[in-house]
Order: sequence, then C-alpha cells, then structure tokens
Amino acid sequence: MSLSMFDQFMSPTLLGIPLIALALTLPWILYPTVTSRWLNNRLITLQGWFMSSFSQQLLLPLNPGGHKWAALFTSLMMFLITLNMLGLLPYTFTPTTQLSLNLGLAVPLWLATVVLGMRNDPTHALGHLLPEGTPTPLIPVLIIIETISLFIRPLALGVRLTANLTAGHLLILLIAKGAFVLLSIMPAVAILTSIVLVLLTLLEVAVAMIQAYVFVLLLSLYLQENV
Repeated sequence: MSLSMFDQFMSPTLLGIPLIALALTLPWILYPTVTSRWLNNRLITLQGWFMSSFSQQLLLPLNPGGHKWAALFTSLMMFLITLNMLGLLPYTFTPTTQLSLNLGLAVPLWLATVVLGMRNDPTHALGHLLPEGTPTPLIPVLIIIETISLFIRPLALGVRLTANLTAGHLLILLIAKGAFVLLSIMPAVAILTSIVLVLLTLLEVAVAMIQAYVFVLLLSLYLQENV
C-alpha cells in the first residue's frame, strides 16, 4: 500500500504516546551549558557571540522597556532554528510543520504584546486601529479592517512558518522520488536531478534559519508597537 506524501508530517507515536514531546525537548540537550571557568571552549564562545549579536540586532529598534524580552526572543530563535534544522535530517520529524505547535507559540506571545500595550498605554495601543487624518466617513470601516488585521497576526505567524517548511519538505521529497525513479531509466537525468536536490537542500537550510528569524522579528515588531 502506497503512503501519502503528507504522512511524513504526522506526529509519530510509540506505544500510543506522541513523540513530539521528545522532539521539543531535544534542542535543549544539544547545546552546551556555560561553565564557571574563565575560559570556555570554542563552541560555547561561538554560541555566546551569536546570541549576543542576535540580541543586539533584534533589540536595536526597541525601547528600553522591550529589552526585558531579550532572553525570551533569543531562546525562541535558537529553539526554532534547531527544530527546523533537525527536521532536515533523514528519518526525523519536524515539529514546526505542525500548525498547532506554531499557533501555540504565536498566539500567547502575540497576546502578551497586546496585553502589555493595553496595560502600559491604552490610548497609544488603541490608536493603531485608526490612522491619523482619516476622513470621518471611513473611520468605522478602517477600525474594522485594522481590528481584523490585528487578530490575523498570530494566524499569519503560524501559517507562514508551517507553509514554508511544509512546501520545502514536499519539494525535496518529490525531487528525491523522481531521481530514484529515473536512476534506472535515464541515469544522466537522474544525476542532474540529484544535483538539483542537493542545491534545494542547501536552500532549505537557509529557509529553515530565515523563517525562524522572521518569526522572532515579527514578534519584536509587534512588541515595538506596544512598548
């Protein structure tokens, strides 16, 4: 019986227990912890430099009140990058291809930025729903449109991450199957297809990192409007 191509995105189970919890725990085990010694190894030094550079770049446009989110954003960035990269390995499962997981990350964080803005400065937070200088007849329509766009933000965050990773994985699967079928019929075409597959895999590695960065960057932009 032939399986569907979308079966690779189903959460694997062992004895009826979903293994997505194990996949979510694995990234935290892979990274080394900082020791109390004065000098650390090259891996810990590189890891610290990357986190410091990313935090400075991400928090540069934010007000000092938003700098409290630095640890959360940096941890989320490393978490998503690791999950996306591990999902490119053979016989692995990518949790970030599940819309439920991505929405579970996007909705609470987006809601936290909205609640923060409503608590600190409700007038400024509600002012985003109505641009300055709007003609009076358009005020009700623009308020409705801006309110809908506000509530669509977490859905767009989750769907963007899910769709990009799912499309890349499916494309790799299709090209790999095509190369395998053409190997015995047209070896030359199969070799060219394999080269395309390698290039596509490199592109997917870049997409895995970029999508994690875009996810966190958009959250920081939402936070910027409310601090």
